[in-house]
Amino acid sequence: MQRPGPQKARTSRFRLFSPILAGATLRERLMACLGALIGIGLTGVISGYFFGQGPHLPLIVAPMGASAVLLFAVPASPLAQPWSIIGGNTISAMMGIVAAYLIHDPVIAIGVGVSLAIAAMSLTRCLHPPGGAAALTAVLGGPVVAGWGFLFPFVPVALNSCLLVGLGLVFHKLSKRNYPHVVARPVENTHQTRDLPPALRVGFREEDVDSALEAFDETFDIDRADLSRLLHQVELQAAVRSHGDISCADIMSRDVIAIAENAEPDHARYLLLKHNIRTLPVKDREGRLIGTIGLRELSEGIGSIERALSKPETADAADPALSLLPVLTDGRTHAVIVVDTDRRVLGLISQTDLLSAMARLLAARDPAVARND
Repeated sequence: MQRPGPQKARTSRFRLFSPILAGATLRERLMACLGALIGIGLTGVISGYFFGQGPHLPLIVAPMGASAVLLFAVPASPLAQPWSIIGGNTISAMMGIVAAYLIHDPVIAIGVGVSLAIAAMSLTRCLHPPGGAAALTAVLGGPVVAGWGFLFPFVPVALNSCLLVGLGLVFHKLSKRNYPHVVARPVENTHQTRDLPPALRVGFREEDVDSALEAFDETFDIDRADLSRLLHQVELQAAVRSHGDISCADIMSRDVIAIAENAEPDHARYLLLKHNIRTLPVKDREGRLIGTIGLRELSEGIGSIERALSKPETADAADPALSLLPVLTDGRTHAVIVVDTDRRVLGLISQTDLLSAMARLLAARDPAVARND
């Protein structure tokens, strides 16, 4: 009998510990544990300090534990955003209180409470799964909740939620995470015409994503714009994988026309027109890249080059050339500067350089393209 290899055996043994979410890593999970420890602990401490402790007021309501899982483990989820946590828990608790007040049979009240919570969260765009638990807590909380009545959704539910979100904001900022999650703006046509941006004219379109979601007929825990951005990145990674042997060093121009930061704007304009180029790398006194300048910046009547620098797009010589596609097709960037670790200019890749490389790739794959070339 053939014994499984060490890699296969190791994978089988630890498969239960494999990431259960796309993009999850051990570091992310450990950060989630630390965040929940700090968030839940301090929420309870602060609530107890300001409002006291005792049977008359729960220190922290149970749904906060589930909210902490979303807030710290999947901070990019639409269900984990500040309004989802605060609004979802508070509104759901209010629905539970209303159900308990109007319906005296607890079995019916719990069903109605959770149902109303889902409807209210959906209408107010703050869907948050722990809200269902908040509604149940409001219905089945006993004398303590009954004693607070319609104040219960605000103290302690809204109070706990606000404290938890506030602590989450601080924690994610210190750990350099993107929270609240900001969805990337859709690519725009910088020429202000009705045409789609260049990057969106080939491949799938937004209506294709909508059709695919409709075909699945399911709800996914990912923002619609994030899904589209992910699919575009998958397309790019597939192209890079297929042609990763072509590096920036292979196609870059090495005789780079550059200019010093203290040069006159007229000299920069002269170089751009003489060499028929759109981007000039600008170097400091030590010869390191500090920015770029083009005719657009020079047309604004600047007094010195330093005041009109644009942030340079850079790459490493070993980077796959096709990885520059998103940058060089954004409608604004005309060239990427290839630099070393000291930001000294090694070369430059223009849109023309990349287009020429892609044309050769297509010709190599399709003889018909080569014949028409």
